[in-house]
Amino acid sequence: MASITSLGVGSGLDLSGLVDQLQAAERQKLVPVLEQQSAQKTKISAYGRLESAMDRVQTSIAALNDASTFKQQKSTVTGDGVLATAGETANTGRYEVTVSQLARSGSAASNGVTLEETISTTAETLTLNFGAGETQTSTTVAIAANSTLADVRDQINADKESGVTASIVNDGTGYRLALSSKETGQDASLEGFSGLASLTMDAATQRSGQDAELNVNGIAITSKTNRVEEAIQGVTLDLTAVSGDPVTLVIERDEESLRGAIDEFVSNYNEMKSTVGRMTAYNGEGETSGELVGDRTVRTIEDRLRRDITDNLGTGDISRLSQLGIAIDERGRLKVDEAKLDDAVANNPEGISSFFAGDTEEGGFAGRLNATLEGITSDEGIIQSSVNSAELRVDSLEDRKLRMEASIERSVERYRKQFGQLDGLLAQMNSMSSYLTQQFSMMSSMQSSN
Repeated sequence: MASITSLGVGSGLDLSGLVDQLQAAERQKLVPVLEQQSAQKTKISAYGRLESAMDRVQTSIAALNDASTFKQQKSTVTGDGVLATAGETANTGRYEVTVSQLARSGSAASNGVTLEETISTTAETLTLNFGAGETQTSTTVAIAANSTLADVRDQINADKESGVTASIVNDGTGYRLALSSKETGQDASLEGFSGLASLTMDAATQRSGQDAELNVNGIAITSKTNRVEEAIQGVTLDLTAVSGDPVTLVIERDEESLRGAIDEFVSNYNEMKSTVGRMTAYNGEGETSGELVGDRTVRTIEDRLRRDITDNLGTGDISRLSQLGIAIDERGRLKVDEAKLDDAVANNPEGISSFFAGDTEEGGFAGRLNATLEGITSDEGIIQSSVNSAELRVDSLEDRKLRMEASIERSVERYRKQFGQLDGLLAQMNSMSSYLTQQFSMMSSMQSSN
């Protein structure tokens, strides 16, 4: 049999095209597998978005599981020279604050010298004096031999216990060592320095440090710093200037912050429900339906969340979200009765705190819901388990696809071999037909000549 190097050469038929069509038909068997694989990958992506939405709900509910959220106070200052920050232990009230003196650090400078001048040819000790009277203290800094003014500055600043910071000032006629107490207040005030023969203190430059002085509702108060803590319980005052007129400070419960925390939870919960709604939407066509239509994981999650949202909690003044004006609407989202919630925030903050935060980490509404969300979003949670299952199905389908592709290649190779044999047989038959036709033609010619 003649050797055929290209299908169809021997027979004149488009056998290569026929093999390609058969190969395309065989590969159609892969379509269901590829579609299933794509569906599982789409699910994995959807689970990721669902987990992100759940994480945001969990973050907002965590704030409501913290009792301090319900104790936030806010401060309002009218006037200049005082800033105030109220902590959760602050008591509501109105205060008149007058600042008569700001705290400052003590400072002093040396006589003038040249920048390159050697302050001492031998090692010496610089003595720094702080405070006055019975509170006076001192500290020393070792100065190396052959130190210049810059060397002295650097050695002082390198000593963390020196109590001062050093710099060099050019007064126009020479260079001075300028020292300033690290801390403000009378006790920490730099009152003088000595010990360096070539670098003495210029008494005219010495400025004593001082305590801050203020008056709160008629009570005189002193402070070593301009940050005054606990002069008013739970309140930090930052003094910025001497006040000509009394500054009014009002401390009151931060209802806006509490309401904001609740609104944040409602917003994130509804955003999560919208995400779930898009993922589970079904339009009857299938092509544009959500990625998780009919998904058991989503149904389980929604059932657990709905139970936590609607179930009764304890026997306190508030035992259900609906008592705060927060209810589930027909789409499963949270709907807020603004007036009812505002009234509860204004008049029953203790009841709201008890409802959301409870007495233990999981004792209140927020703790219970957080525990449910943890079971949904953790590394061993429902969503991750579903992702793991989908990934296993993707891997299994990939193995199945590879086996099918190998089988298809074997079938196509068999087709090529069979068509090759057919091509060779047809070529042989065509050759014999041509030979016989030639012989018959010769015989006919011979008969005609006789």
